[in-house]
Amino acid sequence: MKTKEITGKTKICGVIGDPIEHTLSPVLHNAAYEVLNLDYVYLPFSVKPAALRQAVDGMRGLNIRGLNVTIPHKQAVIPLLDAVDDFAAKIGAVNTIVNENGRLTGYNTDAPGFLQPLMEHGINPAGKKVLLLGAGGAARAIAFVLAASQADITILNRKQEIGWAYDIIQNISPHYPANIEAAELNSDNLRKYLPDVEILVNATSVGMTPANAASPVPADLLCAKQVVFDIVYNPLPTRLLRESRAAGAVTIDGLEMLVWQGALAFEKFTGVHPPTDIMRQAALKVITK
Repeated sequence: MKTKEITGKTKICGVIGDPIEHTLSPVLHNAAYEVLNLDYVYLPFSVKPAALRQAVDGMRGLNIRGLNVTIPHKQAVIPLLDAVDDFAAKIGAVNTIVNENGRLTGYNTDAPGFLQPLMEHGINPAGKKVLLLGAGGAARAIAFVLAASQADITILNRKQEIGWAYDIIQNISPHYPANIEAAELNSDNLRKYLPDVEILVNATSVGMTPANAASPVPADLLCAKQVVFDIVYNPLPTRLLRESRAAGAVTIDGLEMLVWQGALAFEKFTGVHPPTDIMRQAALKVITK
């Protein structure tokens, strides 16, 4: 592959997180830059929590055009920015920062990055019963965009972290009159809620490589009337998606959300809509190596 020529005109974007070695964002963005012949480069930056303020100041000082933000900085970065998009402020998490002449604005592309694949499959969550597994950072963004879309939501989370689910509900309720509840993630509640569910979302890490033999849901609870969206993207497909397909369900894999949140950030950084098919192919090459 031809080496990209870096000059004094090349704009720099990147991603900050800890750890950062696993990120696929450079693969997605750099593949799109190459195809579109854009003079940009995208780099990963390992940033410890104690160095977050220095990293944000460095973004200004080095005139870095855009940064994506991943674990554990999505909430902690907010007070360090000059402005935050209204929806990102409601969610309480930022995954994209744009630098306009030293003024840093935060956005959240995780939420629309989740919604876009649903819409592309012809699935509007309005009025549908959704079961959301997990209550971490990704689940938070997903819950907000589902509430904004007027879905009926039940969040199931592990007993020791059930407070996270109630915290999400407490943060959503001032903004959206959503029908939303929370309960412990266990086999009894899965059997209680799944028969009525139209959209099942796995926002836990269950089934992720290297523990890819696991599934958060027993296969006998899956059926053809469900849409199953697993945000895990390594492996592809996960056990949950394989068993969902066998049951006749519509399935959406985590690479779709990864690509779309990246594509929406790309557009904010460059002003250009990227070729999402190229981004997906580039990521697949890495995942399937």
